[in-house]
Amino acid sequence: MDFGLLVLRLVIGGLFIGHGTQKLFGWFGGYGVEGTGGFMESLGYRPGKPHAVLAGLGEAGGGLLLFLGLFTPLAAAAIIAVMLNAIFAVHVENGAWAQDNGYEYPLVLAVAAGAIALGGGGSAALDHLFGLNLGGFFAWIGIFVGVIAGVIAANLRKPEVAGEAEADQEERRAA
Repeated sequence: MDFGLLVLRLVIGGLFIGHGTQKLFGWFGGYGVEGTGGFMESLGYRPGKPHAVLAGLGEAGGGLLLFLGLFTPLAAAAIIAVMLNAIFAVHVENGAWAQDNGYEYPLVLAVAAGAIALGGGGSAALDHLFGLNLGGFFAWIGIFVGVIAGVIAANLRKPEVAGEAEADQEERRAA
């Protein structure tokens, strides 16, 4: 058994389940769809709630699939897409390093998800148990789909709309 892939799958998948359920249900100190939707709107994603749900489903769903080692390329695609979107929306302007809120950490998570997919999820994955050989070509397809989806999602963002929304809120408070 390849314990390295198992440990990576369980830790990264489990953390993504938690992170996604923070967005969806407010679990583990999260803000739920309402609070996360407001944050998404402040980033320029309008309406914010549907974007919060999509991000939460990508994280929790991708995390669950990764944790189980089931349809591992799909899990990697979901995680890569959400992490690339986070990099472009929140982190890239801060540079590389995490202490400056840079893109270091989400990039490591995206690459780890891709690497797990390239490894086929490992011998303890449900993919392996069910006889699904989803490494190699299918892993590269998952990585490609994740990158494309992340770039598309990042381009849905309208930062100027975020500035307008903040100005509208300030106007309402002043009135």
